[in-house]
Amino acid sequence: MGGRYSAAMTALSVNVNKIAVLRNSRGGLQPDVVRAAAACLDAGAHGITVHPRPDARHIRADDVFALAELTRARGVEFNLEGNPFAPPRPGYPGFVALCEQVRPAQATLVPDSDDQLTSDHGFDFDRDADRLRPLVAHLAALGCRVSLFVDGHGDAHGRAQVARAAEVGAHRVELYTGPYAEAVACRDSAGVMQRFADTARIAQAAGLGVNAGHDLSQENLGVFLAAVPGVLEVSIGHALIAEALYAGLDETVSRYLQIIAAVRQPAA
Repeated sequence: MGGRYSAAMTALSVNVNKIAVLRNSRGGLQPDVVRAAAACLDAGAHGITVHPRPDARHIRADDVFALAELTRARGVEFNLEGNPFAPPRPGYPGFVALCEQVRPAQATLVPDSDDQLTSDHGFDFDRDADRLRPLVAHLAALGCRVSLFVDGHGDAHGRAQVARAAEVGAHRVELYTGPYAEAVACRDSAGVMQRFADTARIAQAAGLGVNAGHDLSQENLGVFLAAVPGVLEVSIGHALIAEALYAGLDETVSRYLQIIAAVRQPAA
């Protein structure tokens, strides 16, 4: 990450997928994904996240290459998300192949199917561990920090399964925070938040770093970071871009950084 990041702060990585959705809805080059990402970095964001999907519904392979160049030039983190099991097809070389070509600082593996609107569940380690292990090793050999998308809100057995990410060689897990955001919206977040905090501690006890993402917003981020210990990074896209329609990217990123700074979690 760039020099603006303090180890006492949770890092903010901005997901710019929604910029590409808007561009693709009309065709052409506007809005410019790279320009939007640069604006987020100018405002103080610590990195950029994208999740290219096989159908190229938003981020395309050419965007991945351009954003990799931008983040390298800025000296900040590029976080590439995707399903490592999805086969390549025309226009999509496959997640691992993209990682081989751009060497992102972080590769976040997500078990989403081709037809999912958005990522909505973590890995099932009973089913996926053997397939994940060689892929994680390969990505790590490329110099990528490897994070696995996991559920953090289930029963005690499910939460304990998160530690298995360390067994397959991952460096971090990303807690899928959709259920937390939904609970906040329903004003019933206390129990869910405690389960996320327990999951984070289980992961950290196994030697894993903890990231978080999905449906985090200005409304719910601060409470989450105050309750869940040692969150190293949050990736935020949909809410941040939606909020930026009213306040602008610079102001919106600044507000997220203020929320994070007010909590200032120590690194786990």
